[in-house]
Amino acid sequence: MNHTFKARHAAIARWHCSVTNLRDIIATWRERSRFRGDLEQISRDNPYLIDDIGLTKRQVEAELAKPFWQV
Repeated sequence: MNHTFKARHAAIARWHCSVTNLRDIIATWRERSRFRGDLEQISRDNPYLIDDIGLTKRQVEAELAKPFWQV
């Protein structure tokens, strides 16, 4: 293997890793967005369930105020 081939292979591997990481990040953001949407609906339609899962109204409001990218 020559040096140029190794360098290209390494660059492609880094790019693939970056794309994979980006896909994972986007999947995580979607999951958070769905979770927060479900939490909002539960808190609106069945607020007693929020207490059943051990959250306070203030905790739910704080969670819902977060943007999708924030943990």
